[in-house]
This record gives sequence, structure tokens and C-alpha cells, in this order.
Amino acid sequence: MHVTTEHAHDVAILRVADARLLYPNLGGFTEAALHALESGARGLVIDLTPVTYIDSATIGCFMDVYRHAAAAGRQVRLAGVQPRVQTMLSLTGTQRLMPMHDDLDSAVAALGAQ
Repeated sequence: MHVTTEHAHDVAILRVADARLLYPNLGGFTEAALHALESGARGLVIDLTPVTYIDSATIGCFMDVYRHAAAAGRQVRLAGVQPRVQTMLSLTGTQRLMPMHDDLDSAVAALGAQ
């Protein structure tokens, strides 16, 4: 799995470079997301722009990341969610906990980056 982390002001941005987020590859994703949350950032944006498919394990992983963020008083937003992935997230109610944005800039802005 190819994941990079960067910061925009006080928001951590986790960029996923793979087209598919699947169970066998989630270890690196989870580790990077939790590390980004521990960096002291106000919130986390997960950029899913290239991702066209996720499985149920990925949704569970997202929920783990959300729980860690909420426990630390931080928010998580999703950016660049493709239609098929958006359908999966909507069917499971994930978007109520991790709001989806069309692009990275609007997701970062929604977290009130300073």
C-alpha cells in the first residue's frame, strides 16, 4: 500500500495512492492514520481520490481511525471520494461520522485549518 502523510497548516492529510483498499493492505494505512492523529494535528483528512474500491474491512478500519480521533478530540474528513466508494460509505452510515468532501481543499477548510 502506498500512503503518504503531509500537513496543511494544522491538519494532517493522508493520501492513499492505490486504487483498491483491501484487507491485506490495511496495516500500513491504519498505522499511518494513527501516527498522523498522534502528530498533534487538529484533524485528519483522508484523500481517497484514486480509490475506486473498498471492502468491509476498510470500513471497519475507518471506524477504528474515527474512534481514535474522537477519543483525542479530533475530527476525520474524507476527500475525493469516488462514486462507488461513496455508495459503500453511505450504505454503512460512515459519512455521518466521517463527512465526505468533493476535494481536498474543502475537506481541509471544513476542519478550520489555521
